[in-house]
Amino acid sequence: MSLIQFNLTVAFVISFLGMMIYRSHMMSSLLCLEGMMLLSFIMGTLIMLNSHYSSSLSLPIILLVFAACEAAVGLALLVMISNTYGMDYVQNLNLLQC
Repeated sequence: MSLIQFNLTVAFVISFLGMMIYRSHMMSSLLCLEGMMLLSFIMGTLIMLNSHYSSSLSLPIILLVFAACEAAVGLALLVMISNTYGMDYVQNLNLLQC
């Protein structure tokens, strides 16, 4: 494993741990999730380029599109929750209400 792949893997693990530990605010959860998606995009691109497997070069682009859609939906939910409840604390939300 090269140094770049090791650094990206460590950054992914730190972002995942941030997602699991700091779940109080929705904005921090969304930032950690976005970091995980972008790191998986970079790792996928590096693996595809290093393995010279050209038939699946479109997979990182599909992952990047998915990350952009996830960010748009997450920010829309954040704005809706902030306008409705006045805060973005995840523990105070009751999402099971109709």
